[in-house]
Amino acid sequence: MTATPHQVLEVEGGKPIKLWTRGVPVEEDARRQLMNTARMPFIFKHLAVMPDVHLGKGSTIGSVIPTVGAVIPAAVGVDIGCGMIAARTSLTAADLPDNLHSLRSAIEQAVPHGKTFGGRDRGAWNHVPAATDQAWKALSGRFKAITDKYPRLAKTNNRQHLGTLGTGNHFVEVCLDEADRIWFMLHSGSRGVGNAIGNLFIELAQADMRQHLANLPDRDLAYFEEGSRHFDDYVEAVGWAQDFARQNRALMMQATLDAARRVIAKPFEANLEAVNCHHNYVQKERHFGREVLVTRKGAVSAQKGELGIIPGSMGTRSFIVRGLGNPDAFCSCSHGAGRTMSRTQAKRQFSVEDQIRATAHVECRKDAAVIDEIPMAYKDIDRVMAAQRDLVEVVHTLRQVVCVKG
Repeated sequence: MTATPHQVLEVEGGKPIKLWTRGVPVEEDARRQLMNTARMPFIFKHLAVMPDVHLGKGSTIGSVIPTVGAVIPAAVGVDIGCGMIAARTSLTAADLPDNLHSLRSAIEQAVPHGKTFGGRDRGAWNHVPAATDQAWKALSGRFKAITDKYPRLAKTNNRQHLGTLGTGNHFVEVCLDEADRIWFMLHSGSRGVGNAIGNLFIELAQADMRQHLANLPDRDLAYFEEGSRHFDDYVEAVGWAQDFARQNRALMMQATLDAARRVIAKPFEANLEAVNCHHNYVQKERHFGREVLVTRKGAVSAQKGELGIIPGSMGTRSFIVRGLGNPDAFCSCSHGAGRTMSRTQAKRQFSVEDQIRATAHVECRKDAAVIDEIPMAYKDIDRVMAAQRDLVEVVHTLRQVVCVKG
């Protein structure tokens, strides 16, 4: 008889925690943080923990948090709707230009990325393209309804960030699958406006609960109760930010494909087996016969038959997966490899030379500013995939040949 792929951690005064972490490290700080969340009175059934789990702000990255009658804004976080999009093309490796730097440069010119302070931000649009403006029109009515109630959100990067990448672990990649077919893949979320929405409602939750904060295991677990004004407004705002994020990825994918067509001579089709999925979000779902709010903080929906994306790091493999619909995991899987160390620690521990060696097979930046994204700062993606073999099946294995970092 084989052991169950997940382990169960009983929590005194709280709900159990089911962890898909066999063979991968889990920090003690992350374990304590999970136990704090499990003690919240509105957790439904149990927490589900993915193999890429690591310490987060308020709630743990790589956790699936089902709730009844309440929502925790800091559990969703400030990168609302962050996620992945991937598209397979009709091209193969033989169709790539000999000089991959030209392809990377074309994508970098087509998709605003990074951030500069003082003067014009290179990570935002200076002149918003027509396609972005059209997409913004579809979002702007609902946004006005939100800003009428919360005017400070109007003074954010919203329209000028739609169709832009951002910084940190956000990226655009050109990949090859097991049959040497070319894929384009990117990772981003709701940008400045999503960050502002997240921070505003985290502050409001803490203000609403000021007299109860001392009784919370962590002030970032401040929550809104269902039926309260802020609960309904948060659900409205977070839903809008998630739609912004999905549209943001779609616009960047189109810009990336257009850029590739300017460099790659052979005409090609794209969007074969396209996937566009969130991994930082909250939505209503039905589990164990009950409608609940499911917050996935660094986790992907893996309903039976549903396609998802699990990226590794900028020097390893990524996976297109199909969900197995595991009810104990609330039909979820990991959102990546998961960090084993902080960005500060990675910059302290590794050098530019280490980064060059680790990404020798990838056309990408190899400078001091991206050392925090070095593959060694992440868990072993193969172990992460082995730990969740009852959550997803691998459909395609992708290896990067070009990576654009914010």
